Amino acid sequence: MRIDLLRVRNLRCFEAVEFAPGPKINWLVGDNGAGKTTLLEAAYILSHGRSFRAGGRSAPCRHGAQDYLVYAESFHGEGTRHRLGLMRRNDRWAARLDGADLPTLAPLFEACPVVCFGPESSSLITGPADERRSFLDWGVFHVEHRSLEIWRRWRRALRQRNALLRTHADTTAFEPWEHDLEQLAGEIHRMRSSCLASLEPYVIEEAAALIPEFGPVRFDYRRGWDESMPLADQLATMRDRDRERGFTQRGAHRADWSLDFERIARREHLSRGQAKAVALICVLALTRWLKNRTAEYPLLCLDDLDSELDTARFTKVMEWLAGKPLQTWVASTSISAPSRWLSDACAFHVEHSGVIPLKEPGKASWGIM
Repeated sequence: MRIDLLRVRNLRCFEAVEFAPGPKINWLVGDNGAGKTTLLEAAYILSHGRSFRAGGRSAPCRHGAQDYLVYAESFHGEGTRHRLGLMRRNDRWAARLDGADLPTLAPLFEACPVVCFGPESSSLITGPADERRSFLDWGVFHVEHRSLEIWRRWRRALRQRNALLRTHADTTAFEPWEHDLEQLAGEIHRMRSSCLASLEPYVIEEAAALIPEFGPVRFDYRRGWDESMPLADQLATMRDRDRERGFTQRGAHRADWSLDFERIARREHLSRGQAKAVALICVLALTRWLKNRTAEYPLLCLDDLDSELDTARFTKVMEWLAGKPLQTWVASTSISAPSRWLSDACAFHVEHSGVIPLKEPGKASWGIM
């Protein structure tokens, strides 16, 4: 999948901007604060319904504006083209796909897979568990067509049980919801564990190439409840403690995973730079895994890559990109890659007033930078 045209309105520093990237590597260069990351963020919002930056879903809205809009035209490997639009207004989403209004955002996400690595990505490794669940569940969503309905039913049952915890409801009120939670948690666990099992070989390969000094790696997945006892029984025994806390403490919403390296005792021992390198191998592995599971690459966004990695790892990533027919957006203050990786690349200068082409693929000449 690639995006051939991106239009943005009222997103962060941009009142209105248009961007027509090339099919392979696209360098987005400019001063800090010029809006390079905002272009990556716009594509990510189309794919996830949220930003990879901190803040709520309305936080990216330009100061003084009432809404923001992201529009894209995408091309897929089988020749299919889509027109995608997503607007945030009054804390609500409005989405369109090929001119038709959408009741949910799911078709938009399915049509526009985007993965991203940037300064915030270390939180995937060292941050809270919900970051890792979101990463895993996004992959599950793109290969398990039943997953969305199962998650909707899970969230409904969980809300009902949490509501009962705040009342003096008797046992009979809890039992049907706890039964549903057990059944749905089993389905979610099956999908997640299957996803991780098929993703693990890709992570192993990327780790061996990018961070071989960490040693062999494997996934450690925790489902969110004690596997030796049915979840419904655990929920029944936990009711009093859950009432004290005001929420359900066991279930699929408490799952987590980590990467265990032979030469790293605990993830807390990773430096910030090491955590970013580990996050990057997850992103690269997910990119390849998605290609093999869905027959097309996602759009890969890399924010400030040259400052996030040392020279050796940056070189390895550029070599990795050069051998793959996938669209990549690389945001940086300057183009730091050697010329051998630039022949098929496009380059753009980003400023508040717009995006200015500097180089087209296959041409040796560059615009003024």
